[in-house]
Amino acid sequence: LVPFGIKPLLRRAAAYEALERYPLAYGDYKTALQVDCSVQAAHDGVNRMTKALLEKDGVNWRQKLPPIPTVPVSAQTRWSIPSAQAPGANPPPATAPQGEQDKTAAGMERAKMLKEEGNEFVKKGNHKKAVEKYSESLKLNKECATYTNRALCYLTLKQYKEAAQDCTEALKLDPKNVKALYRRAQALKELKDYKSSIADIKSLLKTEPKNTAALRLLQELNRS
Repeated sequence: LVPFGIKPLLRRAAAYEALERYPLAYGDYKTALQVDCSVQAAHDGVNRMTKALLEKDGVNWRQKLPPIPTVPVSAQTRWSIPSAQAPGANPPPATAPQGEQDKTAAGMERAKMLKEEGNEFVKKGNHKKAVEKYSESLKLNKECATYTNRALCYLTLKQYKEAAQDCTEALKLDPKNVKALYRRAQALKELKDYKSSIADIKSLLKTEPKNTAALRLLQELNRS
């Protein structure tokens, strides 16, 4: 009924995303940006789908995308009508050039590789080297799992303040992350902040009430 309507495109994209049909979601988000490049939800959606597709299909993920329709000029809004913009107003933000998107994708791929290298060092028991790799990875892509992995290393190295800080950063990205809550509780216990440690364990148990490690730690904290 309304070709290239922004709301239907965004809602269908969100539905595809929920169904994990990421190539189709990516196509709808990109189409929405052709209609109106100032829609932040579409920019955010493209970024999420780029990350998901990169993790799923690797650096060649673009080759597996379905064709994205070209939006006719008549359907584009804001910048296509000169009178709609006051003289001297800032132009709408443009989508990132292809080269910039490729650069971002390459950075995320590099971050993933560094994280995996860090994981290998953890398996070998070299936690200091693992911290270095995780730190390099986080400069390229702030990911919850990388923070919780580095926090585990810091706990092993008895750097409890750093461990707690990493868990806090992870929880900003995923407020109910079980590993982040548990590891921050461990760090806070060692820092003798028992009240905050108990609060983290109680938050964790709301998500996983039968988590045996958390229940055991809570017993220890109650005895402290």
